[in-house]
Amino acid sequence: MRIENFDKSMQKIIDNLVKEGIKPKLLLHSCCAPCFSACLERIKDYFDITVFYYNPNLDSAEEFTLRAKEQERLCAELKVNCVVVDYNNDEFLSAAKGLESEREGGARCTECFNLRLSKTALFAKENGFDYFATTLTVSPLKNAKLLNEIGEKLSEKYGVKYLPTDFKKRGGYQRSIELSREYNLYRQNYCGCAFSKNLIPNG
Repeated sequence: MRIENFDKSMQKIIDNLVKEGIKPKLLLHSCCAPCFSACLERIKDYFDITVFYYNPNLDSAEEFTLRAKEQERLCAELKVNCVVVDYNNDEFLSAAKGLESEREGGARCTECFNLRLSKTALFAKENGFDYFATTLTVSPLKNAKLLNEIGEKLSEKYGVKYLPTDFKKRGGYQRSIELSREYNLYRQNYCGCAFSKNLIPNG
């Protein structure tokens, strides 16, 4: 069975955009500034990018605010538009209900991805974006195939193009570490939710 190379799929789209001489509007869901840094570097020349910081999965308002401020600081420095959606952990807890004891990377994470990318796709549709994407694929701990499958389904649902990505390819994750040092970014050591931080027993 052929396994799709999402990085090559993205590059093919970029090559076509360059040939056509167009720079579409892209709404980029960002989990945090460190991950965003490497993703932006790879696609900034080909898209008019707005960051969409929507992360109700974060385990506390303090953590949410810390990451949001770092996101806004980096966007201001790099002159990138940034939208921060107010923190509402109840949205995540509702999506994760009944899945509290799932392993990290399992069904609970799938619902979390669906929640965050659905909001991104809807905002993209309502605000005239040509594409949407997510920085989540830069993490070696995130399932790029699953994220891209979710993105494609939401693209069909909302009528906005999804940009396939696997930002961890070509040293993307390592580059995010380097850029975090360069910009002196707060770099968290857990995904974000209470379950990933083991604040709530996973059974």
